[in-house]
Amino acid sequence: MENFPKKRVWFLIAILLFLGMILFTIRTGKSHFWDLYPRPSLESITRSSLQSVREENRLTVFMARYVAVSTASEQHFGLSARKTLIMPGNVRYEVNLAALTPKDLHWDNDRHLLTVDLPPLEISQPEVDMAAVREYDSGGVLMALTDAEQQLDSANRKAAIEDLSRQARNNLSMKLANEAACRAVERAFSMPLKSVGVTANVEVRFRN
Repeated sequence: MENFPKKRVWFLIAILLFLGMILFTIRTGKSHFWDLYPRPSLESITRSSLQSVREENRLTVFMARYVAVSTASEQHFGLSARKTLIMPGNVRYEVNLAALTPKDLHWDNDRHLLTVDLPPLEISQPEVDMAAVREYDSGGVLMALTDAEQQLDSANRKAAIEDLSRQARNNLSMKLANEAACRAVERAFSMPLKSVGVTANVEVRFRN
């Protein structure tokens, strides 16, 4: 019971301090207590965001699956052999975020616009789905007597990989990958700005 008066005194002091802070914020025109403390500068926020983005290293922004069909033939000693290869493969579209530097960030104070220049989009080597590969052949006699089958397999694999890579560069997939990359990086920079109350637009584009 002896400690009760002391606790009550400290409680009253806390209330007075709280009321004092309210009066101070009203007189200084501040709407929130947090306004009494300086916010991080735009430079420090973007620098931290850049560091976080760079730590992502290679960002996969899009994936697509393609199917290549290749046919090769050989003729020897009046005999012929023919093989057709159907090869599905997955391709990743990536951005090397580790290549971003402070020079890739541009701030337009008049427009409150942060522009981020990304390094070029990169397309991975096709990852062949071996379980889904199909082969069809004819001319078993020639393949049994010579190395024609190995030659046909090699030619078909080379042509199929090249075809998968070519398909991966089609306009629609490139457009979708570019848009996905821009959206991901835009969020990475805009969310930290919004979290501290900085009004700014973020525009992401690829380097020329």
